[in-house]
Amino acid sequence: MRIVLLGAPGSGKGTQSEAIVKKYQIRHLSTGDMLRAEVAAGTPLGRQAREIMEAGQLVSDAIVLGMIEQRLLDNDTEGFLLDGFPRTLVQAKALDALLTKLEQPLDVVLFFDVDYEEIMQRLLARHRSDDNAETIRKRLQVYEHETAPLRQYYESKDNLRTVKGVGQIDEISERIFRILEDFAPETAPAG
Repeated sequence: MRIVLLGAPGSGKGTQSEAIVKKYQIRHLSTGDMLRAEVAAGTPLGRQAREIMEAGQLVSDAIVLGMIEQRLLDNDTEGFLLDGFPRTLVQAKALDALLTKLEQPLDVVLFFDVDYEEIMQRLLARHRSDDNAETIRKRLQVYEHETAPLRQYYESKDNLRTVKGVGQIDEISERIFRILEDFAPETAPAG
């Protein structure tokens, strides 16, 4: 099963990704984690990324796609969950091209539907230094401008499914698992 998670910051993607990966025994591909690992390991992509980050710039889509491709080529599990990428329409199209080349097209894109007021409360409750009301509003504006259009893109490809991301964590997980039943291989372990 090949899954992408979409949703605003604080919508629960990180929390639910752990449950999905555990239940379906698929690889969790977090672009942030991959980037840190490449830099720490001193790989060619990692050295390139470090130079860019030390210059105060964002790592290019090409570098991120290169890391994803390497992980998928090294993949020892059936399927993956991609969290944190794509964030823009350009990235989504580049990811589709990569997955087509690797003959591993996406099965489903899960969109976490949570209203911004709920997100604001969740993020403010985390007590992180970067989670103040002004910063959160800016992050949501960036999300609305850059990432929200991906919903329409994946709807047009007929692989977007929406999950209501409000309620108890276990309730949300069950909603997700009901959606994923349609995409899970017959041999997926029970939960």
